[in-house]
Amino acid sequence: MDLSNLKPPKGAKHAKKRIGRGHGTGHGKTASRGHKGAKSRSGFKFKRGFEGGQMPLHRRMPKRGFHNPFRVEFEVVNLDTLAERFEAGTVITPEALVAAGLVTGNSPIKVLARGDVSKALTVKAHKFSGKAAEKIAAAGGQTEAIA
Repeated sequence: MDLSNLKPPKGAKHAKKRIGRGHGTGHGKTASRGHKGAKSRSGFKFKRGFEGGQMPLHRRMPKRGFHNPFRVEFEVVNLDTLAERFEAGTVITPEALVAAGLVTGNSPIKVLARGDVSKALTVKAHKFSGKAAEKIAAAGGQTEAIA
């Protein structure tokens, strides 16, 4: 067996149903569209989520809560991860975090205080939790908030 004698299984390929080509085809007159109604008209397109006139799922579901369109989602980095990934005296920027694979770089970055840091690190991020800033300062490092 090789590529020259491959063929699809029996019944997998069949002729296209040619619609509106006369009575002899079995798909003449209304061309398999039935009588009247929106679906029988030319140019008809289903709306997204249309269920044949039944109330669509997205309208049957109850509305719950509030979605704030202006919410800012931060990517989170903890102190223990910074301590294990970076050497003492390193300047940690968002680019360095992306290069280390700790963040994707699409969202602003916030540093949280999980774990301890014993190295003097200079960390540049968009936001710091209060405890994280204290721990970095206590280890002899610096925090710099990016606007």
